[in-house]
Amino acid sequence: MKITFCLLLSFLVPVWGSTLCAQDKKPGETDEVIRVETQLVDVPVAVTNSAGVPLRGLKASNFVVYEDGKPQEIVDFSTASEPFEVALVLDTSGSTRNDLQLIQRAAADFIASLRPGDRVALIAYNTDRKDGAAFAASEILSRLTDDRNVLKAAVERVRTSNGTPYYDSLIQVAEKIFAQRPSEAFRGRRALVALTDGVDSTSAFDFSLAKSELNDLGIISFFIKVDTREFFEENLLGDCEQAMRFSTEQMRRYYRSIASKPRMEKATNFCQLGDFERLAISRRLYEVADNEMNELAKLRAGGFFPSATCRKPETHSNASPKRSERNTRSDIRRAMTKKTVPIER
Repeated sequence: MKITFCLLLSFLVPVWGSTLCAQDKKPGETDEVIRVETQLVDVPVAVTNSAGVPLRGLKASNFVVYEDGKPQEIVDFSTASEPFEVALVLDTSGSTRNDLQLIQRAAADFIASLRPGDRVALIAYNTDRKDGAAFAASEILSRLTDDRNVLKAAVERVRTSNGTPYYDSLIQVAEKIFAQRPSEAFRGRRALVALTDGVDSTSAFDFSLAKSELNDLGIISFFIKVDTREFFEENLLGDCEQAMRFSTEQMRRYYRSIASKPRMEKATNFCQLGDFERLAISRRLYEVADNEMNELAKLRAGGFFPSATCRKPETHSNASPKRSERNTRSDIRRAMTKKTVPIER
């Protein structure tokens, strides 16, 4: 979506009347009354840079308004909402398979909160097959549309995948969803909202390319982190044939991230890893994912919101059994409303 807001400046000179009485008033003369009336004038201003990206952090003191060559007082400064376009990415990889319905409800709740004029595209992951081999793929379930029925139907078609083509989905946002220049109504108001843990496992593309393309387009990025680490690591240990395992690319990414330790022995397949090594790799992959999401969010003053849990509360916990779901559903809304000045939907 490109999130952009129109800055609404209201200028007010107080309405007042005053009576001036001459000190040396002669008998029979009446007081001279001078009345001055003014009105509130609203001046809508959309402030963007040369690339169409909204400028943030502006205050009333950044503006000077003249009338007939004379500066006027700015007595009110506020923001007004404008429609936006958003690419909503749902991470439906294996680590979130037990919470597919929760993720669908979170997406449906976000869609229900949209206003007239807002347009949304939906991307999720599924398992595809080629020559009998299964592989994870990022799929565009709906192009940009303001038809709520189309979006609801797309959410209902969401399925889980056997991998996480996270970087590929970011490339799809840049090259497919926002490939065309925005109309004037949405100029400066496009953004990405991703519900994900950010840990890629199967993409053909890498983070640096996704970052470059999103930044070049001026896309504002918001991430709601799905907390899958505990679930993943519980299923990571033990018998390597039964455990949830790293992809080959994840292992390569881990060893690249610790390139400063050239003498470290490198495993070539998952079953060569002991439990301690598996946990070390997992910890590093999640650290990299958090850093990348933060990096993308900061490029255009977006947001990184840790975290929406996709894990059900334990039955012996005092927590409400619906707390996890409420938090996840509200995190998407919070991503689009937390930054209310000067940017709002």
